[in-house]
Amino acid sequence: MPSTLTENVRKTVLENGLTVLTKEVHTAPVVTVQVWYKVGSRNEEPGVNGIAHQLEHLMFKGTQNRPIQFGRLFSALGSDSNAFTSYDQTAYYGTVERNKLKALLVLEADRMQNSQIEPEQLASEKRVVISELQGYENRPEYRLNRAVMQAVFPNHAYGLPVGGTKADVEKFEVEQVQEYYRNFYSPDNAVLVIVGDFQTGNTLETIKEVFGKLLRRQGAGKEELTTKCPIPHSPLPTPIVLREPGAGRLLQVVYPLPDANQPDVPTLDVMDYIFTEGRNSRLYQALVESGLASEVTASVTSLRESGWYEVLVTAGSKQDLKKIDSVLSSAIANVAESVTTEEVERAKTQLTADVILSNRDITSQAMRLGNDETTVGDYRYTDRYLAAVRLVKPTDVVTVINKYLTKESRTVGFFEPTQKQIIGVSDKPDSAQTTENFSPGVAVLPSEVAKYLPPVDLVTDAIAQVLPQEFKLTNGLRILLLPDRSTPTVTLSGYIQAGTEFDLENQAGLAAFVSENLLNGTTSKNVLTIAKVLAERGASLNFEVHREGVHIEGDSLAGDLPIILEILADVVKNSTFPAKELELHRQQTLTDLQLELDEPSEVARRIFVQSIYPKKHPLHTFPTEESLQQIQRQDVIDFKAKHYRPDTTVLALVGDFDLDIVRSLIQNDFGNWRVSGKAPTLKYPPVSMPEKIISVNPVLPGKAQAVTYMGYTGINRYDPRFHAALVLNQILGGDTLSSRLGAEVRDRQGLSYGIYSYFHTGKNAGTFLIEMQTSPEDSSKAIASTRQILQQIHQQGVTALEVETAKRTLISNYNVSLANPEELTDRILMNEVYGLDKVELHSFTDKLQKVTFEQVNQAARELLHPDKIVVVTAGPSVLAEKSIR
Repeated sequence: MPSTLTENVRKTVLENGLTVLTKEVHTAPVVTVQVWYKVGSRNEEPGVNGIAHQLEHLMFKGTQNRPIQFGRLFSALGSDSNAFTSYDQTAYYGTVERNKLKALLVLEADRMQNSQIEPEQLASEKRVVISELQGYENRPEYRLNRAVMQAVFPNHAYGLPVGGTKADVEKFEVEQVQEYYRNFYSPDNAVLVIVGDFQTGNTLETIKEVFGKLLRRQGAGKEELTTKCPIPHSPLPTPIVLREPGAGRLLQVVYPLPDANQPDVPTLDVMDYIFTEGRNSRLYQALVESGLASEVTASVTSLRESGWYEVLVTAGSKQDLKKIDSVLSSAIANVAESVTTEEVERAKTQLTADVILSNRDITSQAMRLGNDETTVGDYRYTDRYLAAVRLVKPTDVVTVINKYLTKESRTVGFFEPTQKQIIGVSDKPDSAQTTENFSPGVAVLPSEVAKYLPPVDLVTDAIAQVLPQEFKLTNGLRILLLPDRSTPTVTLSGYIQAGTEFDLENQAGLAAFVSENLLNGTTSKNVLTIAKVLAERGASLNFEVHREGVHIEGDSLAGDLPIILEILADVVKNSTFPAKELELHRQQTLTDLQLELDEPSEVARRIFVQSIYPKKHPLHTFPTEESLQQIQRQDVIDFKAKHYRPDTTVLALVGDFDLDIVRSLIQNDFGNWRVSGKAPTLKYPPVSMPEKIISVNPVLPGKAQAVTYMGYTGINRYDPRFHAALVLNQILGGDTLSSRLGAEVRDRQGLSYGIYSYFHTGKNAGTFLIEMQTSPEDSSKAIASTRQILQQIHQQGVTALEVETAKRTLISNYNVSLANPEELTDRILMNEVYGLDKVELHSFTDKLQKVTFEQVNQAARELLHPDKIVVVTAGPSVLAEKSIR
């Protein structure tokens, strides 16, 4: 095991009470800055539920010194910034190149005490929050969880939804939110965490200069630690039953647990891994392998004042929830009677490896420190926790099951859908249009951004030009290797040219069937053996099918790389697709399809893609119940034999390894992978633009929020306008707070929780799309405003300052992304897949830098078509009566 996560962490407390945690990590020239406030939904009560979350949104609205959307300032810095509200804390975080560190500190200090909370801002941001809540309400599992948690914690704020309720949010007054801000946002109630490439001494001086002058709260603080009293629970004797529109039956069981500081917590987490982690886990075997359920998930939540164990089961088709609940209870009792040393040791290894693998990048390391300090009051908690995990014995697991997972303590919820979803489609282009009165360009003035941006050293640090080593086996397999000793882990990313583009219309879903069943058995190992070998090392290996290929993702501790490579080679060469596993997978996929077609975002995406690409086009095909039933085992075997070939496979590895040893391992494992003939190829037919605006409105009963997709066919990765299109997209909708679309539709009008645009590119023609979520009554207005912005940029272009700001943002974001081993490995992989030069890893930013103002505006004229666009809005039936243009 590696050295402790908290090695080199230094804790400093300023005179005003601000706790500062610093950790130097010099593996890349980036740094993360996070401010954690010890306030969350735990500090609320019915009537003001959601106020912490509402305030989090308003913290981006600007300050007295900088009356400007902070998202624009973060974007101009190239900071990967966001925020979240939880039960015990609210956190704000940003990761940037190291020369922007002081600028981020200045912005966070400014909004700690000078935030503007004005009536107009609150009104627009309340609409945004309600849109966000409606998105949660679309999901039956959220509605079920809310009902169960209110029953588990009837007299404690942990029973309230973190985001709040629409009824409470609508009633918030400015004075309430301002008072909440004054009470909780102060240095003595905050933890500042900095991890990355900086010098501690200098940075602490800067922190004292920037934050030291802020005042602690007047009078007694509202957040001092109090003596913990157990929260009384009175579980309901019968299940809560929700009968509402939806798809798929759900079972949720919640058991109250102690708070995070109690000594049983590490054992409870080991218990959870025994129950639900992997194919060999007890609940997976009892519920999923038996066909009773398509999925079972569980988690231990450990908070400041209490905790809970939550199990969620998605029932298999036509399965009874009472029977599932009975089998679940029996499986839990069975573990208490028969848990083995082998299971406990495997769970401990998985849990420890997961903690280490999830803390490879600096943002995650800082998150761990911030969460530990604000939840349990000790940033070293994870080190103590891992030490305790190592000591867990089978008798400890039995003790916690008998102590906490009793029938008397649990609360149960059933979700029973009242109707099978029937999607009605209204397909009539309307002539009515909502017109917003806003002047072009006023919403975003880049000169304002420049005026309020704290000074930064604009000379970007040179990043070490380390390039991957490349080699090729005689069978055509390409491998890229980049040693990185910064953590004792390895990340593997791979690609096989066997994507959904090769699906036949009557067998849509076949490519996914193959990729998702590779790990289900080979000529030498059955499915449980493969799962066990990986689980015993806490390693992971997954295959995910995309349009243009199957992506392989794997990670492990450094010493276990040989195992990952051996299993990967075995399954791509020797998978056998056992009939029993295939049939089980088919039933799970049919249940998943049912659930997907109840999601407005999935329905909108399907109809959007099928409205752009005609039948017989490789992108038009989506799995249906009929096509999934058509797939036979021989079809799976034949597809695998035809499309899984070394000469269309690329592997990329980044991590702690020796080049020669890895080359030798790969030669031994993959060198005998043989294939005959030429690799199958596809030629995509050309697709014309829509001739007019096409509006389609699929109706899903019982949904609270609408999801809209707008767009048309786009460009491929090799298009000479590719880099200009990236800059154009950043200005248009690359960021939901700082882009033209974000600033107008989300920030000024408050019509959408999130609005983004994308140029999805690949080897073949991609798609241009804009995606947004809105309240049903706001959809028409949001679509009309979006089209107006497209029209403005298409006709009038963008400004030179916008282009320079967007380029700086994209370059900074790219440099920050390379500090994350998963993103770095994926970037190396896809450059090779696209046939780009190895130096593209570092020359990409030069190409962005060379994009001119004229090229961006030319791309706007050629690539934005506000009057030739497909608009699909999926959601509540109220939309059928609305004009969508």
